[in-house]
Amino acid sequence: MYPFIRYATTIAHAALQVKKGNTLGFDDVSEITLRCRLTDIDNFLEMNNGRVLTLYDLGRTDFAVRTGLGKQLLKQRWGLVVAGSTIQYRKRIRAFQKVTMKTQIVGFDARWIYVEQSMWVKGKPCSSALLRTGVTEGGKVVETARVLAALDKSDWHLAPEPWVQEWIDGDKDHRWPPME
Repeated sequence: MYPFIRYATTIAHAALQVKKGNTLGFDDVSEITLRCRLTDIDNFLEMNNGRVLTLYDLGRTDFAVRTGLGKQLLKQRWGLVVAGSTIQYRKRIRAFQKVTMKTQIVGFDARWIYVEQSMWVKGKPCSSALLRTGVTEGGKVVETARVLAALDKSDWHLAPEPWVQEWIDGDKDHRWPPME
């Protein structure tokens, strides 16, 4: 089940941070902490890989609210989409461990915003994800320039880092399952 209470708590906490003046720029790193709950673990008593991806939603939500993107999403009636991802797991996260999640933008192009997220336990990286994300309107992706203009960041440019560009290029050759 989707962690709606955690999601709502993340929004409330991020909004409180904004009210206190703890906002983020698009070039900043968002950090939130959480605990691995019993509802997050699998039969091996570690955080389930699917739950990791779900919890990364919380990090992107904190980032969106604290950068002002969340306010523009509401104002413009925009949505968010994940159009691609790749993830690596390096260390198990066990029940009740305290997790620090980091979220940052690592590049954008005319259509997509590339986000890197990672989970850390006791200063050690446990997983890292790279996501192709976009802002949507009426089911279509909004051009990045329009999103940046709404945030008064029209002059901000961040070409994808080389490792991100390699993933973008490699993903163009991804074979889809054959049509039946």
